[in-house]
Amino acid sequence: MLISQQLRKTNIAEYVLYMWQVEDIIRAYQCDLSIIKREYISRFDLTEEQREDMIDWYGNLIRMIREEGVSGGGHIQINKLVVQQMGELHAQLLQSTKFPFYNAEYYKVLPFIVELRSKGSKELSEIETCLNALYGVMMLRLQQKEVSPSTENAVKEITTFLGMLSDYYFKEKEDPKFWGDE
Repeated sequence: MLISQQLRKTNIAEYVLYMWQVEDIIRAYQCDLSIIKREYISRFDLTEEQREDMIDWYGNLIRMIREEGVSGGGHIQINKLVVQQMGELHAQLLQSTKFPFYNAEYYKVLPFIVELRSKGSKELSEIETCLNALYGVMMLRLQQKEVSPSTENAVKEITTFLGMLSDYYFKEKEDPKFWGDE
């Protein structure tokens, strides 16, 4: 919860990846708040107020997961919405002539996106495809499985690209003149 709040303000791509991990943690504990409290939240060094806030936060996420029918997999709407917003900004940045460095980075990453889509779901947006790639590699690393040099290279480029998109995500929200006179 504390990590998500910080990431929500500093790196939107990392926030999404973190929230996807939280969804998986909840599923690993069978969407059962009592198990999460006993076996997961109890491990953290928290004040009583922080513990209660964390229990409430997980309880709300569990409720959303159940109500939205994604206890077996997939993502809750609040996470889908952030990915959609990232995708919309991505499209706007590509259409604009004001962001040549973003366009250049996108075209560096595009071959990886095409390759990933050929192996996976073609229905996913380019941004969700990139996030899925990073999440998949993160899971491999957590399992201490080997990641090939070519995958490492793709992840490095995708990370740079999503970092740039994340920076623009916050700049657009903070700066009313972000788009200028377009």
